[in-house]
Amino acid sequence: MDKRYKIKWAGSLKPKGRVNGYKEKINIEMRLSKNNVFSFVVAALVCFTTCVSMSSNDTEKARAEGDDQVLVAAIITPHTPASVMFCGEEVDLTRYNRHESFDRELTSFSYLHATTLLLFKRANRYFPIIEPILKENGIPDDFKYLAVIESHLDPRVSSPAKAVGMWQFLETTGKEFGLTVTPTVDERSHVEKSTVAACKYLNSAYKRYGNWINVAASYNAGMGRISGEITQQQVDSALEMWLVEETSRYVYRIMAIKQIFENPSAYGFNIKPQDLYKPVVTEDVKVSQDIPDLAAFAKGYNIDYADLKRFNTWLRDRKLVTGGKTYTIQIPQISDMYYKTPNTYVHDPRWVGK
Repeated sequence: MDKRYKIKWAGSLKPKGRVNGYKEKINIEMRLSKNNVFSFVVAALVCFTTCVSMSSNDTEKARAEGDDQVLVAAIITPHTPASVMFCGEEVDLTRYNRHESFDRELTSFSYLHATTLLLFKRANRYFPIIEPILKENGIPDDFKYLAVIESHLDPRVSSPAKAVGMWQFLETTGKEFGLTVTPTVDERSHVEKSTVAACKYLNSAYKRYGNWINVAASYNAGMGRISGEITQQQVDSALEMWLVEETSRYVYRIMAIKQIFENPSAYGFNIKPQDLYKPVVTEDVKVSQDIPDLAAFAKGYNIDYADLKRFNTWLRDRKLVTGGKTYTIQIPQISDMYYKTPNTYVHDPRWVGK
């Protein structure tokens, strides 16, 4: 007998022969199996009903608390406009290749929720640094979105091609545009200095093209490639060129993330001030002498070595060799390093729900 079921036979149910006994046993096991299936189905229905009820209760609770931004989950195609503005010029998106290319990037950013939300959070800290530098150097404000797609606004990031920092400079290009790269210093990871270097490149490219779209494309492909393709393909705009996929998508990615940043609620992003990363107040310390131990240096300012590195990502080693230069090290203000009260600073009012 199957040990899974202990059956107590009673009266006429007890089998009188081997064959009849097996038949009776099979019938009983089938009834038990059916009962198990029925129980499972009932339990599943109860679980499903409970989940739906809990979800409904949560939604009603949120509404009762005055949160009119509660949304029911839905998968929809984000709206692609007929045109967008880029660097002060209207870009027509009605042509099939432009419409579809923009739609692809807009859809990607709209549904990469975690990544796009992180971009908003970081932008609240870094846009106040980047924007004045762009303006001072005559670069359109929209180029801050180039940094967004290049590095996700992470000054520490390094690509497989060994491009480093928020503006993703290769070592040779970084040095060409004024950045110091040594065994202990890498200014490609210095937010302010790398932004200045990016402005130098962008201005140089604009002198060649007189067209900001081509300038943006050249940041990815290089001026030599874009200039060559303009001649060979006999077109004026990078948007009409046949290029490698990365470069073909590049300008559309910049325009798409700009579209979302300027209209977040239209693309499903419900952001509150406390969700954003606050800028942390720092003190500038000028250093012209070598620092043999950065951990000890940090302790002298009552911060950790890790804090020193986070706010000075250009420091490449455990020591600093100045080589006769003067560097500015940012020391975070200890009282400003905590979220004891929710963040209230919002760099762009369009980012937060009303």
